[in-house]
Amino acid sequence: MDAGIRPKTALVLTIAVLAFFGSVSAQAQVQNAAAKTPSVEDKLAQSYRAMYDLKFQEAFKAADEAGAIAQDDPLPSVAKAWVAFFRELDRLHALRSEVFTTDDGFNSRESYRWDAANKKIFDSALDKAEKLAQDRLNRDQNDARALLALSLSNGLRGDDVGIFTKKDLKALSYIKAATGYSERVLARAPDSYDAYVATGMGKYIIGRKPAPVRWALRLGGYKGDEQEGMRELALAADHARYLAPFARILVAFEDVRKNNPAEARRKLEQLHQQFPDNPLFVEEINKLDRTSARLTHQGN
Repeated sequence: MDAGIRPKTALVLTIAVLAFFGSVSAQAQVQNAAAKTPSVEDKLAQSYRAMYDLKFQEAFKAADEAGAIAQDDPLPSVAKAWVAFFRELDRLHALRSEVFTTDDGFNSRESYRWDAANKKIFDSALDKAEKLAQDRLNRDQNDARALLALSLSNGLRGDDVGIFTKKDLKALSYIKAATGYSERVLARAPDSYDAYVATGMGKYIIGRKPAPVRWALRLGGYKGDEQEGMRELALAADHARYLAPFARILVAFEDVRKNNPAEARRKLEQLHQQFPDNPLFVEEINKLDRTSARLTHQGN
């Protein structure tokens, strides 16, 4: 009798073992597939990285893929708006040191005209980001991603009218709104260093205004402190997840303005190594070299 039972028992045990290991194998395959599936943050990082390297179609594609992964997340739409904005900065050569390093250069900057198709992408992406962010805030008024998205979207709208159309007062109203959202998200998530781009730029721009203008703006609730603004931009340059390279460009331009070419060159060389397909950084390094050579020649 025992001999008759043993083969059946062995068969049952074999089936059980095979089923167990089959289940483990299936779970491992699912886990491996999940590990290989890009996250929203993976795609956002890919989008911004491609943007800074001027690979704009790749950047748009990655932003759209991030939005498809998390359809209620406003940050992929913000990324798409940033790609459109940065593409326009590149097309118009609007991001250059001579605009930002002197008050005369900034005040006498040109008014630019957007490419119509690119402007449509920019506005549509910001509208979508703001709607998604407000929907999330309706569910949770402390939603950090929604607050960050609104900080960045208002900052972008301010950059648009300030840099491109020179409507400084309208730009300041967007910067004020961006600063409010930034302060809210930083109070809840202190590691949201991207929010310092909006607060830093706002304080820096207002801080560089003449004293009577600063006084009037402060009465209107606009915060302005040039040094504090640059400190916050430096924090973003060192720690921000998405906008660190953009903040680093602005901090390098400030190094040029403060007559610190060695530090400006160090930052620009790092950016060039990180984004070799973007000629901006080599162009700015060459400007520093020409200025240095001219000063050396004059000294002799």
